[in-house]
Amino acid sequence: MAMLWKFMRVAKYSKTALSPKVKVRGIPTHSRHSSSKSVPSDIAASAPHSNTVELLGKYYPQDDYSNVTEKILSKVGKNLHNRKHHPLWLIKEQVKEHFYKHYLGRRGTPLFSVYDGLSPVVTVQQNFDSLLIPQNHASRRKEDNYYLNRDHMLRAHTSAHQWDLIHSGLDAFLAVGDVYRRDTIDNTHYPVFHQMEGVRLFSCHELFSSIKDGEGLQLFEQGHRTAHKQECHTMEAVRLVEFNLKQVLTKLMTHIFGDG
Repeated sequence: MAMLWKFMRVAKYSKTALSPKVKVRGIPTHSRHSSSKSVPSDIAASAPHSNTVELLGKYYPQDDYSNVTEKILSKVGKNLHNRKHHPLWLIKEQVKEHFYKHYLGRRGTPLFSVYDGLSPVVTVQQNFDSLLIPQNHASRRKEDNYYLNRDHMLRAHTSAHQWDLIHSGLDAFLAVGDVYRRDTIDNTHYPVFHQMEGVRLFSCHELFSSIKDGEGLQLFEQGHRTAHKQECHTMEAVRLVEFNLKQVLTKLMTHIFGDG
């Protein structure tokens, strides 16, 4: 398998933008260490029927959206990023080591939880709707994704788990996993590759506490909030989050590749 690795994407949100916390089955809200828990889908059938696809112990009825191939199905569950001494595992462990060492919570425990065993089978809602991707967006096309049926697919990005992890109560985590896209195979593309992304939520206090006269600064402009969209961030919040993100990525690259 090709070892394409979308190395790191750090998304920044505001803690105040979250809905009330929702407990996600299988994900401990107190975890600060590696987890192999999965977010199960209760929609999948538990017993075989005619015209179904079996994957990871579950059966998915096929329909007009089903386009996953036997070749791709054979790749699911290999979990190269969790095989000890595999190059992907080595990179993952280096990143984990860096975040565990340099980003600590109030009690001296790692600030970032790590989730590297989440199931690659997700719902369309998880992969697209929870990320506010419009229904007519090109990224949803059958030509670009592997669908088990209209409701289930192989994740196209590790971001498919963001909503569940955030709403389980986490405010800083790394998500690692194999992802699937219908790419034409060439020197830089393969339909199965790996991503590792980081998410960090900031409260107003966390973002502005080190700023002189920061008490009067706000995360958001005055605006209209809906159930699907928060207000725009203030320029001060944007600049501080951007500065923090660049620092995180620069320190990580220095840790992996060395100074210079």
